[in-house]
Amino acid sequence: MNTNKQFILIKKQIIKLGMVTHSSHNYRTSLLSLLREAVPFDAACCTHVDPQTLLSTGAVTEDNVESIHPHLFQIEYGEDDVNTYEQMVHSKLLVATIYEATEQQPERSARYRKVLSPAGFGDELRAVLILGESCWGYLTLYRNVAQSRFSQEECDWITSLIALIAAKMRAFSLELPEREETWLEEHSGSGIAVLSDHLALLSSNSAADRWLGKLRSLELIDAHVLPRPIRAVSAQALNSPSESVGIAKVCIRMTEGPYLVVRASRLQASNGQNQIAISFEPARPADMLPIIAEAYGLTEREQQLLHGVIRGLSTKELASALHISAYTVQDHLKSIFSKSGVSSRRELIWYLHSRYNIIEA
Repeated sequence: MNTNKQFILIKKQIIKLGMVTHSSHNYRTSLLSLLREAVPFDAACCTHVDPQTLLSTGAVTEDNVESIHPHLFQIEYGEDDVNTYEQMVHSKLLVATIYEATEQQPERSARYRKVLSPAGFGDELRAVLILGESCWGYLTLYRNVAQSRFSQEECDWITSLIALIAAKMRAFSLELPEREETWLEEHSGSGIAVLSDHLALLSSNSAADRWLGKLRSLELIDAHVLPRPIRAVSAQALNSPSESVGIAKVCIRMTEGPYLVVRASRLQASNGQNQIAISFEPARPADMLPIIAEAYGLTEREQQLLHGVIRGLSTKELASALHISAYTVQDHLKSIFSKSGVSSRRELIWYLHSRYNIIEA
């Protein structure tokens, strides 16, 4: 067990890591190495998520977890279990272990019985990386069955790091192109792919192949590995209630060009088997507004006005639509200008177009 002095030292190193690392993948890889020095574990995964849907936008996963990842997705979205990420986010339970959640009877967990125990793992520690009201990622640590369980002291130390790690994950998720950068036409292609119910790629167009390649590059995974965001939306769509439309979505910040929106829709083939249709397209204004609001700290009312500005509404039309005076509209617009670093409505529209690819209606 580590001493308090060691915990403090490793925390300082994690703070320094956040100051010097500018790649999300490198940050998470180095973070896991530092965490292992303070809280020993045998396998780990650190995942970025879309704060709107809580689905994966990419993960750093160690090899001994990669082999069981598809089964973990299936249980996460297809079965009732303890400590699901969504449960933890909504209950603001920042850190939890399987042994604690099952009252020292891990066999009560479907994830433990069907996946972790057969793979040789004992305890599992999960952390949801929440900052303010938004979750930006998940951290999962595993210990082999022969190792000791995660202690309360270790859980408390991981809890003390949540805001620190979440702030860095948020920064990576909201990172924007440089002001002078414009998005290339090649990024505007819409892709379509079809997967089997076992998530095997059945067909795809060239745009989908290009997006899949970019997502693999983002996670630094091989060409035969299905990117984690595709697994996540597919698993959720497949396991949604039969009476629902069976659609799942995730918005991903690409390293260059636009934010990418990936949607999965459940289909039923003529033979009765389920399939998944995957669409890839640059984010639309409705997809981008929550991201813009988070990046610039816009209030709910400012978001409403911004949406109206994007639609091309005049000040009078905005006032009428929101049941406020034209003077109040102007006050809110001035606040939006200040937060986004522009000085006029025309400059705001150009700014949204050049940095977010949003075009006035």
